[in-house]
Amino acid sequence: MASENGIKTGLSQQEYAAIAAFRFELRRFLAFSAAAAASEGLPAQQHQALLAIAGHDGAEPATVGALAEQLLVAPHTAAELVSRMVEAGLLTKTPSQSDRRRVGLTLTAQADEVLGRLTEAHLKELSTLEPALVRALGRLGLAGENG
Repeated sequence: MASENGIKTGLSQQEYAAIAAFRFELRRFLAFSAAAAASEGLPAQQHQALLAIAGHDGAEPATVGALAEQLLVAPHTAAELVSRMVEAGLLTKTPSQSDRRRVGLTLTAQADEVLGRLTEAHLKELSTLEPALVRALGRLGLAGENG
């Protein structure tokens, strides 16, 4: 399909509209998430870090490297974030028993309580957001058969 300026795009106006609607809903969720974190006194990145550490799936606790991967940031950025969170009383660092170069990250009781409240609010928001996301994906032919 050619656009008004004659450049072939391959997408219809309806497909662009569906992608735009999907991205809008994602941005709306991210804005909600940032505001919810702020209401708990956390920057959005610290909330994301707490969630990544709590959800870490491994035999040993999450590390700075694993956190960097999850947050899509450089390891030194994750290390700085961890230092701020330790100072704020949200994380503890424990040397690994198997590799002294590695440090495990664990949520404090304070962080666990804050993350619990934030997760409840996010699950509620996601339940209201789901129909809009499914509609947008359905317009692209990407939603599941139940969508």
